[in-house]
Amino acid sequence: MAELAALEDPKARAVNEKHGDDHGVNLGKLRAIAKRLKTQQDLARELWETGDSAARLLALLICRPKAFGQDDLDAMLRDARTPKVHDWLVNYVVKKNPHAEELRRAWTPDPDPVVASAGWALTTERVAKKPDGLDLTGLLDVIEAQMKDAPERLQWAMNHCLAQIGIEHAEYRARALDIGERLEVLKDYPTSPGCTSPFAPAWIAEMVRRQHAATLA
Repeated sequence: MAELAALEDPKARAVNEKHGDDHGVNLGKLRAIAKRLKTQQDLARELWETGDSAARLLALLICRPKAFGQDDLDAMLRDARTPKVHDWLVNYVVKKNPHAEELRRAWTPDPDPVVASAGWALTTERVAKKPDGLDLTGLLDVIEAQMKDAPERLQWAMNHCLAQIGIEHAEYRARALDIGERLEVLKDYPTSPGCTSPFAPAWIAEMVRRQHAATLA
C-alpha cells in the first residue's frame, strides 16, 4: 500500500476523476508491479479488501480468475463502483471464470444499471465468440426498446452489443444498422482522429470494411 501511495500522481488523478475513477496511479507502473509480484491469490484478496481503487486494480492483475466462486464475483462487482475497477473485474477476471455464463444470466436483468452493464458486456463477448444458443433477435428487441433511455454505463454496454451483432452476424446487420440510425445513441460522441466512432452504424461499417480488406489481402 505504501508503494502504491508513493506512485500517486495528482495529474493522473485529475484525468481519472473526469472518467469517474478515484485513483492517481499510472496504469503502466501498476502493471509493472503486477509483473514483479506475479500471481498471488491471497495477496489479491487482501488488496481487494482494502477498498482502495489502485489496490483493487493491482489485485485484479495478480489474482487467479478461476479461483473465485460465483458469489465472490457477484459481491465484488456490486462493490466495484468505479468504472476502471468494474471494467477490469469483468474483462480480466469474470470472462475467464467458469461461472461467467451464470453471472451473465443473473446480471443482465439486474435492476442496478451498473450490474446490468456487466451482464451486457458478457453477452457481447458471447456474441463475438460463442453465439450458439443466444437469441440475437431477442437481444436486438431489448436494445431497440431500452437503449435510448438507459443510464450511461448500461447504454454504452448495450450499444457495444448492438455493434458486435452487426459486425459478426451478416444476417442481422441491416437491422442492427437500422436500430443504430433511428436511436442515434452516441452519434455525436467526440472521437479522436484515426479512432473509430462508437456510433453503432459507423462502428459496424468500419469493422466490416476492415474484415473485407483483410480477406482481400
